[in-house]
Amino acid sequence: MPKMRGFLLASAASLAAGTCVLSIPALAAADGPADEQVIVTGTRDPHQTVRKSISPITVVSAQQLKATGQPDLRDALVQLDPSITRPGVTSGNANMTSTISLRGLTSDQTLILVNGKRRHSTSIMTDDTGSPENGTTPVDLGMFPMSSIDHIEVLQDGAAALYGSDAIAGVVNIILKNKPSGLDLHSVNGGYYAGDGFTTDNTVSWGTSLTDRGYFHLDGEFKHQDHTNRGDIDTRVDKKVNQYFGNPQETKVSLGYNMGYHITNKVEFYSFSSYAHRASWSYQNYRTPAILPEIYPFGFSPVSSLDEDDFNVAVGFRGELFDGWNWDLSTSYGEDHSHFDLNDSVNTMLYADTGHTPTHFHVMSFSNRQWTTDFGIRKAFDVPLLAGPLNFSIGAQYRNDAYNVNPGDPASYYGSGPQGQSGLNQLSYTRASRDVTAGYVGLSTRLLKNWQVDFAGRFEHYTDSGDTETGKVSMRYDVNKYLALRGGISNGFRAPTLAEQYYTSLSTTPTGANGVVAVNSATARALGSKPLRPERSMNFSAGFLLNPLRNLNITVDAYQITVRHRIVEGGVYNGQRAIDALEAGGYQVDSTVTPDSVSVQYFSNGADTRTRGVNVTAGYRTDFGRYGRVNWDVSLNLNETKVLRDYLDSNGNPLLSAQGIGYLTTAFPRNKLIFGGSWHKGKWDVSIHEMRWGHTINQLQYVTGPNAWSNQIFYQMYSKPKFQTNVLVGYQATERLHVALGANNLFNEYPSRIPLNTSYVGVVPYDSSAQQLGFNGGYYYLSLDYSL
Repeated sequence: MPKMRGFLLASAASLAAGTCVLSIPALAAADGPADEQVIVTGTRDPHQTVRKSISPITVVSAQQLKATGQPDLRDALVQLDPSITRPGVTSGNANMTSTISLRGLTSDQTLILVNGKRRHSTSIMTDDTGSPENGTTPVDLGMFPMSSIDHIEVLQDGAAALYGSDAIAGVVNIILKNKPSGLDLHSVNGGYYAGDGFTTDNTVSWGTSLTDRGYFHLDGEFKHQDHTNRGDIDTRVDKKVNQYFGNPQETKVSLGYNMGYHITNKVEFYSFSSYAHRASWSYQNYRTPAILPEIYPFGFSPVSSLDEDDFNVAVGFRGELFDGWNWDLSTSYGEDHSHFDLNDSVNTMLYADTGHTPTHFHVMSFSNRQWTTDFGIRKAFDVPLLAGPLNFSIGAQYRNDAYNVNPGDPASYYGSGPQGQSGLNQLSYTRASRDVTAGYVGLSTRLLKNWQVDFAGRFEHYTDSGDTETGKVSMRYDVNKYLALRGGISNGFRAPTLAEQYYTSLSTTPTGANGVVAVNSATARALGSKPLRPERSMNFSAGFLLNPLRNLNITVDAYQITVRHRIVEGGVYNGQRAIDALEAGGYQVDSTVTPDSVSVQYFSNGADTRTRGVNVTAGYRTDFGRYGRVNWDVSLNLNETKVLRDYLDSNGNPLLSAQGIGYLTTAFPRNKLIFGGSWHKGKWDVSIHEMRWGHTINQLQYVTGPNAWSNQIFYQMYSKPKFQTNVLVGYQATERLHVALGANNLFNEYPSRIPLNTSYVGVVPYDSSAQQLGFNGGYYYLSLDYSL
């Protein structure tokens, strides 16, 4: 059986999508073997390891994720990798999704894989009016059980030539557990210093062997988090009654499995799947008693609710044909369905016309579907003139994408709709789909003993966006055992999503409204829209690896990412022109609103940008003998984005305002530093890490005064650098039970406060568009792990 298990590992490594890695020193394993871990992301060479990786990659283990104390994968990764940030969304539908940003680019410019297979994206559009994430529909990292994760490989380099659309900033490949590990139980419970936001996350993970020919792993998770409220006093009533600014309440259940079975010694069947259901509730702005005292004499706070179902299943066969040819045939199917309701609200125009209004509305529903089929073959050839085998790979992919929009119930779009969010009307009904076909080829080898090279090429055809060709060249040269150099050049692309092409919505505030219209609609064309084009990118990277001492490793990787025709939410018009456009699209705006506070926009190829940065990591292990050992670590990301070109709409007006440019360039921290250490002795383990978030700068819209609701004059908000201290103390109570107490943001730091004249009704105290320190303050938790 060792021979068969060896074949299983070799086939999995050679035929998974491919990866290069550099282990995160921050919580890396204490001993060296982790550096020799085979990686499967960013390369199709089956012999790539962490230590010998040709591209910058980070490997994060399941234990590292647990040690953060975070029940959410997004928040755990933010604490471990300085190049990863998270959106600070506090309103809109996307307040209830879980996404990350890599290297100062938006979340939909990072490709998410599971076991090397493309993961389907969420159906929920980020439509918050003040965020760099506007318009994104990325993969939701919260929709499968964290307990199913064995490790994660984060490729910090462009990889469109390997994987296709979206891999501009990099790739996150989630590798599922595949070992018969028995039963593991994990529970983490915590809350914020402010006394709210209680969170409980409980997982079960069970693995077994399938006779001596395979494995089966089953995982489940239950999570509940309470609402948080970090809002200030509402200036309209001079009371703290507005709960708009905070985390949503959420209850989530998820299940998943991963399996593999050798049908013969040369053919393996594999499959993995996940299902998740999420129910979330998020407060909208408080409405005063003057809105409709007959029903709510003391005022009311509308509550947006999300009922979401997400599932994915992948099946495949892989093995060896003859003479060293390996093959992999798979198909994966995923869907995400989101249903939005509005509770504790009223439709004032319906009440005025009929004397009646419901207080519960179904406002809209979306669904997203992706079906992907892959076939690839690979063989390593011995070439006498080369210092290593020539790895040749070729393959093809077919993908079908679909996006559906369903309107709300009639009461939700009657007149100006209910307070909080207008429902979608019948004009928003959408059934959109497209086909994507692709072919790829790859070559990798060692030209000399210490010189690795890797070539990749890919062609894709989109039925709605045309053709694209991408390529990548990477290389590494080991000068000696202490120093290695590496770098790469690639081009990439991101096709417009179906949601970016067809999404429509209208959200309302007590005094205004903001609408998003489909870019190809008559309304958008009247406002100067043009058909969307794919984003095009060029990536350059160069770096070195140093191992000057036995227990010291240092990596430095610089990068430049240029993106042309970047897709943004642009073309902003407000005032009477916006009202006319919305009403031409079938939406009626309440006559009591302030006209200048009504805006409408669409998705556009608004800018060309250039992102430059450097990633630095270092790790050192100190052995204190009977006093234990310490793994020291430091990691740093420096990042800067500039707008090279700001495009005009067909009316000759800029697609981006100064605020929109700020979202692309300065909403992300200029730098992020993580440093600290982990001490281990006997049954005790202690981890202390400090995170420094660099400054951000955003252009905030005035909401009071002479420049209120202006799209040309903004307040420049400088959010100063912030420090966050994370502490964890663990104890192995018994052979099977591990107990840990921890605190994230130990000293209860908060972001910089914004001026009152940029805070809508005085409630929002912080710049939620800045991807910096979170706004909830300190968090403490108790973690329990039990193994059978």
